[in-house]
Amino acid sequence: MSAEDPLSTTTAAGRELDGLPIVVTGGSSGLGAAIACHLVSVGAAVTVLDRHPAADGLSSLQVDLADRRATEDAVRRVAEEAGRLWAVVTCAGVDVPGRLDELSSDEWERVVVVNLLGTAAVVRAAVPYLRAARGRIVTVASTLGHRAVSDATAYCASKFGVVGFTRALTAELRGAVGVTMLTPGGMRTAFFDDRDDRYKPPAELELCDPSDVADAVTFVLTRPPGCEVRELVVTPATETSWP
Repeated sequence: MSAEDPLSTTTAAGRELDGLPIVVTGGSSGLGAAIACHLVSVGAAVTVLDRHPAADGLSSLQVDLADRRATEDAVRRVAEEAGRLWAVVTCAGVDVPGRLDELSSDEWERVVVVNLLGTAAVVRAAVPYLRAARGRIVTVASTLGHRAVSDATAYCASKFGVVGFTRALTAELRGAVGVTMLTPGGMRTAFFDDRDDRYKPPAELELCDPSDVADAVTFVLTRPPGCEVRELVVTPATETSWP
């Protein structure tokens, strides 16, 4: 990359990510891990924020995204240690399916706090650095941020919130920071493992490989200056929750 302007180097395919500092939340498993690994493979300097340690070879800080202050401090620490921050990808997400009156208030509220308020905390802390770098934000919504279903009031509320937050953020940061909302459909991850059987996808259901979704995120982050992917939907061909 150019020593004079390390943030401006592009290729015919778009921007190079070599050495650019990127924070990926929820990067110890599932989609977050796939995105973190994919970005590292193309040269990005990725730091994972997660309650659990990231896979070997990935730089990480352990933090609970439900803790706003700790989350904001972790983002600032990454940026200050790197001397800059070029992008954040907010993959951290949880769910406890069940009817509203069957879930404890703590269970219900944690889903909203991690998925929505955790996303906002990461972005809030990152924005000053991203403005300076003319960097990028990728938030992770869900098909259930556009379509509501039973037994998912917390998850739908949180992901509908991410949709509204991201669209408002796009207007707020237009021309200063690129903002993309990723809407993934069902993926083959451990996200469903701890659920009651009635809330697990049937064995025959087609699901995406998270590495394919990660490839789409890399595409977003490598668009050249002046070109932004505002919203991106990636689902299995037979996804039932979209449109």
